[in-house]
Amino acid sequence: MLGDNTTEHRLRLLQAEFTQFERRGPGDGRTATRTESPAPVNLGVLDYLTAATTEVVEHTRAAAPDAQPFAGPLPDLYEWSRQATADLDTGRQQARETLIYRQGLEHALEMGDSTVIRKHPCPGCGCWGLMWRPAVQRAACPNRYCIDDDGLSRTWELKTLAHHHIAEQLALKASAT
Repeated sequence: MLGDNTTEHRLRLLQAEFTQFERRGPGDGRTATRTESPAPVNLGVLDYLTAATTEVVEHTRAAAPDAQPFAGPLPDLYEWSRQATADLDTGRQQARETLIYRQGLEHALEMGDSTVIRKHPCPGCGCWGLMWRPAVQRAACPNRYCIDDDGLSRTWELKTLAHHHIAEQLALKASAT
């Protein structure tokens, strides 16, 4: 799966590689005596994975209350959601795909890959090269003419980028058939 950038692949990487406890160097050699050992996993990533899983399960349950409970391995979560909601109308399927795509962007950002944001055009002006601003958790437009009422660069939430991306994909798919 070399070069695979799907949401499932990112989730698998997060679970396999980024939950491992990050060992820090000895520092300056002076540390307090530990009374308990540290957690063997990165609890921040584990909490993130739990929140992402819960969001998908709750969204799927709201759309399809009679869906089977999710019991598979974590990377199969999105396929389970797609199968459980396959018979919904186009608008609700678009909402599901938007959620999955947004989580894919979040997974990449959680792993430190902010280049996924640059691959999206600005929803306001259409220029490319959005930049991720971690302090505000939003993508900012680099175009100096794309500003808000306060004269600041316009910024976009991940859900807005995901919505525009999925809507464009569906429009291309509809026009191709």
